[in-house]
Amino acid sequence: MDVLKAKLEQHFDDVLLDCELDRGELTLHLPAEVLLSTCIQLRDQFEFEQLIDVCGVDYSEYGGSSWETKASSGHGFSRAVDGEGHTEPVSEGYRFAVVYHLLSVKHNQRLRIKVRLDADHPIVDSVTPIWNGADWFEREAFDLFGILFTGHEDLRRILTDYGFVGHPFRKDFPLIGNVEMRYDPEKKRVVYEPVSIVERTLVPRVIRDDNRYQDEH
Repeated sequence: MDVLKAKLEQHFDDVLLDCELDRGELTLHLPAEVLLSTCIQLRDQFEFEQLIDVCGVDYSEYGGSSWETKASSGHGFSRAVDGEGHTEPVSEGYRFAVVYHLLSVKHNQRLRIKVRLDADHPIVDSVTPIWNGADWFEREAFDLFGILFTGHEDLRRILTDYGFVGHPFRKDFPLIGNVEMRYDPEKKRVVYEPVSIVERTLVPRVIRDDNRYQDEH
C-alpha cells in the first residue's frame, strides 16, 4: 500500500487534496469537480475495476460536545440527557461527503475515495457511466442524505416511501419523522398525517462502576 500511495500521489499531484494511509487503508481526498476524470484513470490505469460501495456522510455534528462521554448522571445515561447537546460548526461550509470504496481484483488492493460537498448544494457527478453498480448505491445516498448525483438516469427514492418527507440519515432529521402514514378504510388508500407521538431524546446507556468488583485496599 505504501507503493500504491506513492504512485497515486505522483500521478494525481495536481488534483489531490490529500492521500491518507491509516491502518493499511488508503484514502484519496478529491474535490468534486475532478471525481469522474480521476475515477476513469483509477479504473483504466490502476485497474480498480470494481466499485464495492458508495455511501453518504453528514458531518454536521461531527465532534460536537453532545458526543462526549461523561460520568453517569444517575439516570443511567452518559450523553445528552437534557437534549441540549451543542454542535460544532462545519468547517468551510462542507457538511456532506460521498465515500467510494474500490477494489482491484487483479492486484488484490482496496482504495477509498472521499469527496466533500457543499452544505447547501450537495451535488456531485454520478459514477454510473464508469461503474454501473453505483446505480442503487447513489439512489440510497440520495434517499437518505439528499445528495444529488448529476447524470444519474433514475435518481429516485429506494428505501423510503415515495411520499416520504425529508432525508432520514441527516443529523437534523427529527427522530419521530415529519409525517406518519396509515391505511384509511373509508378512502381505501394510505394517507399521510402530522406526527401524533411526542418526541423524546434517545441516548445510549452506559455501564456503571460496580463496587462489588472493585479492589479492596
